[in-house]
Amino acid sequence: MPSPLDSPSTDWAGVSDRSALERVRRPSGPRGRLTDSQVATQVGLIPETLRAALFSAGRRAGLSLALTEHKTADEFRVQFEDLAELLIALARGGEVPDDDPRFNMPRRFVDVFRRDFLEQLAVDIPVDLWSDPRLGRDSVALLGAIEEFVRRCEKSSTGRFVARLAGAESVNAVVEIAHDIRSPLSSILFLVDTIRRGKSGGVSQIQERQLGLVYGAALGLSTLSSDLIDAVRGERLVDGRAIPFSVTETILGVCAIVEPIGEEKGLPLKVDFPTVDGRIGYPSAIHRVLLNLTSNALRYTDTGFVSIGCADRAGTAVEFWVQDTGRGIPENVLAMLFDGFRPTPVGVRFSSAGLGLAISRTLLEAMGSTLSVDSSAERGTRFSFVLELPVA
Repeated sequence: MPSPLDSPSTDWAGVSDRSALERVRRPSGPRGRLTDSQVATQVGLIPETLRAALFSAGRRAGLSLALTEHKTADEFRVQFEDLAELLIALARGGEVPDDDPRFNMPRRFVDVFRRDFLEQLAVDIPVDLWSDPRLGRDSVALLGAIEEFVRRCEKSSTGRFVARLAGAESVNAVVEIAHDIRSPLSSILFLVDTIRRGKSGGVSQIQERQLGLVYGAALGLSTLSSDLIDAVRGERLVDGRAIPFSVTETILGVCAIVEPIGEEKGLPLKVDFPTVDGRIGYPSAIHRVLLNLTSNALRYTDTGFVSIGCADRAGTAVEFWVQDTGRGIPENVLAMLFDGFRPTPVGVRFSSAGLGLAISRTLLEAMGSTLSVDSSAERGTRFSFVLELPVA
């Protein structure tokens, strides 16, 4: 079935030569791209007003995206010129192979281009011209070409991945990536700590220092991966029935992970254990909260110490805390401390993502508790929470 734009009556520029149309369907040049002279002379393609709107939309979209993406406006302009030429070919029913690299454009780029194209039509084409049915028909054909372009993008290997990240499965895709990142990082942490402690042979002070830096960087990445996973699936840590566990073992498990960071910075890690060790609760969730708090405390304390511990309170209540002698948290930061994603880096303490504390608060709320913070430049910072943990 012929495309609407195939009709010989489409002579907006005074040309309806079928042979010229066939030359457009089989464009020459690299990747089948039309040269500038071809774009200017193959006027039988579509109405000149629509063609101008396509290229103007490409320039507008390029300027807009250059503000947020790691590309220049000129790079986007070239990319959108390619897209305009491809849309012209698709609207005319031209044969374009699925492996054409232009089909790997991110969906968000196409959405910006489509928006600007529609706005450009309203700007460039006077209202009285829309009374001609050919203009409406050809505009619809171009919009259909954009939809076809999106569909073809999602068929490519890169396009399928990008579409998944942008679609309903985006959350699961991110979690799977975080899982894949965390697994090798766990091995790196174990191996670095083994080498650093001299279990594989002698290590000089310089090497020990370097290994400490590697361990700290790997732990930061591992923690970020865990944050991404738990931001989505953290509720699994408090699913099901509470189980008997050792509070001492839970605290020691956290200390074993963060101790190399304290040693590298010369910060002693003070630990207080409970009087009653066996309790019933959710040890994985408690471990996760204490690890987040202790990692932050060590990362943002330069002198003094960091302490982690717990104490028995009235009845079956147990208070846990993590305290440091750092420079404290400013008031403006405290106001947004538990925001899952902060609009800009606070520049003083904690990452701009802020996932760790948000996850900690969520886990504690699921266990019927809250996270308290007391901070000042003189005393440092103390995070604490109280849980009802029956004696096992």
